[in-house]
Parts: sequence; structure tokens; C-alpha cells
Amino acid sequence: MRSLVLAIVVWLASAAPEAEAGAVTVRYLEGVTHGFLTLRSSAGDLLAEGDLLQVVRPEGVDSRLVFRFKDGSVHDETVVFTQSKVFTLVSYRLQQRGPSFPEEVEISVDRERDGTGRYKVKSRRAGGEAETATGEIELPPDVYNGMFIMILRNLPKGAAETVHVLAFTPKPTLVQVELAPHAAETVLAGDRRVPVTHFVLKPKLGLLRGTLAALFGKTPPDYHCWIVTADLPAFVAIDGPLYTGGPAWRFEAVSPRGPARPAARRGATRLLRRSRAGCPRARPQCR
Repeated sequence: MRSLVLAIVVWLASAAPEAEAGAVTVRYLEGVTHGFLTLRSSAGDLLAEGDLLQVVRPEGVDSRLVFRFKDGSVHDETVVFTQSKVFTLVSYRLQQRGPSFPEEVEISVDRERDGTGRYKVKSRRAGGEAETATGEIELPPDVYNGMFIMILRNLPKGAAETVHVLAFTPKPTLVQVELAPHAAETVLAGDRRVPVTHFVLKPKLGLLRGTLAALFGKTPPDYHCWIVTADLPAFVAIDGPLYTGGPAWRFEAVSPRGPARPAARRGATRLLRRSRAGCPRARPQCR
């Protein structure tokens, strides 16, 4: 039954009409970045801590997102892209393993000069045998796996855009995703409120495959992303699953804290000494 459902979903994706492809224009160049992230459940429980690591090289920008789960699971996603006038995906890598995921996957996609993509997908469900799929797939200029944060930061104010992503089942298939501003909101940054734009990322299945996907319980959920849009854009948070059929988790940016001030450290040291000596604060020798 699982194989039948996957086959129907893949057929529906290939049968759906494709929108005219158009890469997103670069408005803000990407640079060296080290972002600190957390991943939480819908109930707010901390599941993993992560890093967004980005470097600029002559062949393109390397952007790597890593989450290390408390249960030992790992989500490791790397995309290489160019940013000459428009954003163009060059290669994509994804590894997921551990008990937080229903199967171990290792995915690689590389864009060729003729616009095709060579892919290799290794997957293994718990207790099952490993499966490997390889081949070629056409890659439009607007395929943006692992790039939604930077794409949203580069959309003109109030603008919507439709792009493509590769969905792996396990073979890749192209899926359209609409990126649209939903509402103006505010979030806290320290003690001040900062205006943000709430974006909704909606897979566009069309009438036929949308109906059949709902029939088989395979309708992909919307993603929600918040971007600071006043002055220079900045990422805040995303709600959505990390794997097909997964729960909606939130990953968001967090800021490192500076070391304690000297006065605070001295006060903490005095309290520690008192507690070790079992000395009441009222005694003069404990002051």
C-alpha cells in the first residue's frame, strides 16, 4: 500500500502543469554567517540545537544547516548556490539519521551544465533493507531546496513568488511552492517589539492531484516563516516538518549571551563559598 501511494503521488506530481520557471533576483548578497538555532516541538519542548554555517567561495556560497538532537539524531543539510544577478542552486545534500526520523536518508543532487540534475538517494526504514535510487531530473532555474530563508529575505515588499522544490519519495519529483506574505506582525527582540512579515509557504498541487493526495492522506502542510522586513531583512523562525509526513516543528534564531559581569561573578563566588562552608549569612565571618 505504501508503494502504491508513493507511486500515485509521484505520478500526480509529474502530471501537474508546470508554471513558467524564473529564478529569484538577488537584492541582498549572502555572506559569511554563523547563526545559532533551536528546534522545538509544537508544545515548546527543546528537541535539538543547531547552527547555520555559511561561507563564500569562488564557486559559490556554501550554506549548511545542522541540528543535533537530544536523542542523538542528526539533520545535516548543505546547499551550494550562486548569486550572480539571480539565485541558482548548484548542489544539494541532506542526511537524516536517528530515532527522531522514521528512516535514514542520504540525498545528493548536482546540477549539470545542460540544466539537468544528477541525483542519488539512499534510504532505509527501521528494520528494513537499504534502497538506492539514482538518475537524472530536469532542474528549472528556480529549484530552491534548502534556500527558502534567503529567498524570502530577497522578495520585494508585499510580493509573492512561486518556485520549485524537489520532493523525494524516494525518487525526486518537482513540486511548486507559493511564497506569499500573510500578515504584518511583531516579535520581541530583547525588550523591544520588532515588525515582521509572516509568510505562508504553500505547496501547489492543482485540483486533480490535490484531491487524490487528500484522499490518500498525503496533502503536504503549509510552512510558516517570519522575517524581519523593516530596514534590512533578518530571519526569525519557521514552523513546519523536517521530513515528509512529520510533525510541525519550530526552528528559530537565538543569540549567544555575553559572560557574566565581574560584580555578578564575585557575588556568585561569595554565595558558593558560604554554601560550601554551611555558614549562615547572619554571622559576621560569612560576610
